[in-house]
Amino acid sequence: MKKVTHSFHSTILLFLVLLGACRTGQKSPGVGRSSGVYQYENEKKTAAPRRTGPYYSDRQAVTGKNGMVASAHPEASKVGVAILKAGGNAVDAAVAVQFALAVVYPGAGNIGGGGFMVYREKTGQAYTLDYREKGPEKAHKDMYLDSAKNVIPQLSLTGHLASGVPGSVDGMVEAHRRFGKLSWAQVLQPAIDLAEKGVALTEREALGLNRTKKSFLRVNPDKRYFMKADTTDWKTGEWLIQKDLGQTLRRIQEQGRAGFYEGETARLLAAEMQRGGGIITENDLKNYHAVWRDPLVGSFRDYKIITMPPTSSGGVALLQLLRLVEPYPLRKWGWNSDSTVQVMIEAERRVYADRAKFLGDPDFVKVPVEQLIDKAYLQTRWSDFTFARATDSRNVKGGMLPGYESLETTHFSVVDQEGNAVSITTTLNGGYGSRVVVNGAGFLMNNEMDDFSIKPGVPNMFGLIGNQANAVAPGKRMLSSMTPTIVEQDGKLYMVVGTPGGSTIITSVYQTILNVLEFGMSMQQSVNALKFHHQWLPDKTTFEEGAFSEETVRKLQSRGYMLEQLTNSLGRMDCILRRPDGSLEGASDPRADDTSVGY
Repeated sequence: MKKVTHSFHSTILLFLVLLGACRTGQKSPGVGRSSGVYQYENEKKTAAPRRTGPYYSDRQAVTGKNGMVASAHPEASKVGVAILKAGGNAVDAAVAVQFALAVVYPGAGNIGGGGFMVYREKTGQAYTLDYREKGPEKAHKDMYLDSAKNVIPQLSLTGHLASGVPGSVDGMVEAHRRFGKLSWAQVLQPAIDLAEKGVALTEREALGLNRTKKSFLRVNPDKRYFMKADTTDWKTGEWLIQKDLGQTLRRIQEQGRAGFYEGETARLLAAEMQRGGGIITENDLKNYHAVWRDPLVGSFRDYKIITMPPTSSGGVALLQLLRLVEPYPLRKWGWNSDSTVQVMIEAERRVYADRAKFLGDPDFVKVPVEQLIDKAYLQTRWSDFTFARATDSRNVKGGMLPGYESLETTHFSVVDQEGNAVSITTTLNGGYGSRVVVNGAGFLMNNEMDDFSIKPGVPNMFGLIGNQANAVAPGKRMLSSMTPTIVEQDGKLYMVVGTPGGSTIITSVYQTILNVLEFGMSMQQSVNALKFHHQWLPDKTTFEEGAFSEETVRKLQSRGYMLEQLTNSLGRMDCILRRPDGSLEGASDPRADDTSVGY
């Protein structure tokens, strides 16, 4: 391969489920086609893979006895397993994977973004770490509006003003400080090696960098990061070497938190912001700190669900969704039958309306978490539901709670030999974030400011509506849909799940869990399974080709549901399941380069 130097189930579905869900190969009359709620930056426009029944592909699971890592890139997964083999625990491996993804997966892996971690010790004790980005001290609620209070297009998405204060490095420092076993230097070294020695580009990564070249040049006119010296297109197998990023990682390795939030890296980041009209300062960086939060814990049937509390909306929404459908006989109805799909859509409609009304940074607004997941409250949300027809989203608002006053992402899962488990979702928001590369430091900045409600009632890049609870404010964390989750069965680790996908994260995690718990799929089958999405507004259900049988489409349309078939895909799941014999099943998504590695 040519080097280019660069600066910078094996369980099978029940017969009746397969019979009811298998696609016929014919398109349904009247079903629209959509470009998708969430368009992945490096989505490959090729013919869909061969499908078997209700699955995106027939990819088989990876198994291991001693440990498993499932991530968005094969090199990152290899790094995680190498750390486990060297005696590291799940947190050590997770830290190493986070930094490795910042090198090998620039579209979403990051040190210029943020994320969430759910950690379950082998004893069953659980912890959650919020290292979501924050609004800079100069941020204000009208910063993306013109003099007439209208949203300025693209200002919260592209360029220097779109970035929040990064949290990924501090989050990893905190996780390792509290739970790490190997030395900090040891868990950072693999990422440094990948940056300085290079990584061979996959077909998908080469395609993504080529597609983004023009926007990189527009936002960074005097830089050539992520481009070849001769500015020609990247080819599969060519090597991406990132010297400046390697030096930044070395400063983090040698100085820990101070290697990013103070000193040379902080100076370079603040200078980049000043050069491009951004507002992040060295003081913003110095004052940033990740926050340990109490895990959000609930149940579904006989399973314990451990997930992320706000600032993530994902955990609250996931527990709401599971509890809303728990009274219904989904298993009897079957996977993606019309009745199953209908109650799932209607649950999603109500949950996303609640998200818009109630959820925000709990350090700034009162978030009524316990009320939102209360079964009695959720039962009231079904009061206007009928199987006879679709509910009109225009008539669905956030619920009424007594005493309440209104006011590009990636995931990886790790389980070690002792049974410690980590579920992390981390992001730059859009693919390649704001497209801003910090000059001299070689890393991409996020465009997370768009995850604030930049104006009440105006949708963000994923079509999500927000309100005052998620308004822009200095030092405030923007609301997220990230849903890293761990599932227990009978007090033992059972499943580690999560995905990227913007607004579709919540519904993809929801379906992946139900596919295993209700419909008898293996972990890999559940990841492979075709998916659908509804988010209240816009009032439509998007679905992967083949996710609904002709009969399901016909029945749903007859009840007034608007359906749009996607031209791309939903989810990038990276999950792990502990089987009854104690072995681990790693399930990574066939929709991208995601790879599980076990030993």
